[in-house]
Amino acid sequence: MFSNFLYFIIALIIYTTSDLFETAKGVDNSLVFASLMISVLFVFICHMAFKRLEKKASENLYGNVDHLINNYISHLSVLALVIFAVNIYGFKLTLLFSGIKLFDVIPTIEAIIFLGLFLLYLIIIWNAAYGVQKRYFAGKISKKNFIMSNVSFSLPALLPWFFLSIVADILRLLPWQPVRQLLKTPAGEIGYIALFLVAIAIFGPVLIKKLWNCKPLEPGLPRTRIEGVCQKAGIKYSNILKWELFGGTMITAGVMGLVGRFRYILVTPALLNSLNGDELDAVMMHEIGHVQKYHMLLYLLFFAGFMACNFVFFEPVMLLLYIFEPVYKLFEFVGVEKNTVYPILISTTLIGSFILYFRFVFGFFMRNFERQTASPLISTFYKIASFSGQSIEKPNWHHFSIGQRIRFLEKCQSTPALIQAHHVYIKKIITGYVVLVMILVGVGYSINFGMARETFGNFIAENILFQQLDVDSENPDLYAVVGDYYYKKKNYEQTIESYEAVLKIDPENVHALNNLSWLFATCPKEGYRNRKKALEYATRALEQKRDPFILDTYAEALSANNDIQKAVIAAKEALNRSKDKKEYYKSQLQRFEKLLTP
Repeated sequence: MFSNFLYFIIALIIYTTSDLFETAKGVDNSLVFASLMISVLFVFICHMAFKRLEKKASENLYGNVDHLINNYISHLSVLALVIFAVNIYGFKLTLLFSGIKLFDVIPTIEAIIFLGLFLLYLIIIWNAAYGVQKRYFAGKISKKNFIMSNVSFSLPALLPWFFLSIVADILRLLPWQPVRQLLKTPAGEIGYIALFLVAIAIFGPVLIKKLWNCKPLEPGLPRTRIEGVCQKAGIKYSNILKWELFGGTMITAGVMGLVGRFRYILVTPALLNSLNGDELDAVMMHEIGHVQKYHMLLYLLFFAGFMACNFVFFEPVMLLLYIFEPVYKLFEFVGVEKNTVYPILISTTLIGSFILYFRFVFGFFMRNFERQTASPLISTFYKIASFSGQSIEKPNWHHFSIGQRIRFLEKCQSTPALIQAHHVYIKKIITGYVVLVMILVGVGYSINFGMARETFGNFIAENILFQQLDVDSENPDLYAVVGDYYYKKKNYEQTIESYEAVLKIDPENVHALNNLSWLFATCPKEGYRNRKKALEYATRALEQKRDPFILDTYAEALSANNDIQKAVIAAKEALNRSKDKKEYYKSQLQRFEKLLTP
């Protein structure tokens, strides 16, 4: 179920990156038809896949195909993402609503519609899976309840984006120019996102309990026991809720909320019906342990760490992708141009970084946090596995398997020191995470705004420039830019070669003639000075234009050749023709006039 969170976020990334691709002039009806046909084919694939699995389950009544069901759902969900990406990137279905004023004013509405398209693909999967999946619930559940439970469980993943997006739309409509300008600054953007993360973390549970249709657990022995455990642990909460997840047939419990006033304890009817009093106490202590160990606050920290790294590295990574020439050559081999490959690289990088971080980094901490709050749950785990019909070795990206958790608890019972050792281990990996994120954010900040910005910018500019030069090797303007680049880096040999390459293609190029003359006349390194060439190039440039900067270079060339009187005349003309930089040209004239004084 938690995988649905990831799928929705990936779908959101796909939609928000659609603007990176070249926009067509209008909707191609043939592409809309192709989208419909692919969707119909997807329905057929889902139907046939689960019919085949249902047949396999019927032929082997005592076999367990639950792991196959989850594999099928996962693989088909990935296929749904691929089809969604084709619809957005390839078929450009977003153009269906282009020109509609409502969507231009409130873009969030259009985003919701297209996320609804992805949700439709998931509903198709869940609808096909119901026939075989219902066998592995602890009780009866209707198809409608099964699908709606999947939908409602997944939607909270989009809450932070939805509120951020809708508030951004509202702010764009309000005439608060200072606020809008503030939000465009890095500090404003960071503060805006941080504020919303905290707000969602605190008040989100109130909305989630409504989405999940949770009701207060009625008075009775289970509620009394849970209240007693919470009171003994000193945990504040708003209410104990009955979690009707999948019709209440799921054997699970949970706790959500950073602040006691908005914290809720969740239990499913199947859990209450399956466990005895001691087992229920153990489960509650396990869930309360997440609060006592500040796991939810740490999850917020991990999310903020990902956002911070993404903020400081987004632009540098996008620039690095632009100069990733081997990949472009590979795509060029199959006929795909760079302007198409580049947005593909951006999208796959964003999606890939998200998956890797939450699947492996976030998942790693979640699994180890589960062990940190492990109370005597061995009999409970066996009972949950028995009632659910699941294998105790069933893998899980955010929890260790039930078998792994049982074996860990057994080791802790025989060697109690392992419990404290695990707490120490958790502290170490959290500390390591914080240090690593601080280092990464520091490096990213330096590249974006600090000391490394100029070096990184020069590196990117150089690579882009030379890649373009490979494409258009007969363009004198590019060689001129290369010459300017090398001159700024004080690489005078390469500067001369670049400008002379310009003159081979365009002998009367004023920019190259003027800059070469200046270098030969004034170069700080004596070995590169050449007064004859300086005067030759300055004269040729002056024949093309008599602009102030060219006259200034000509005066320097004359001065280098000890013709001071003509240098003064050229400097006077430069000053007279100049419309700006008057002080500079005046100082140049005064310098040459001083040279005339005996």
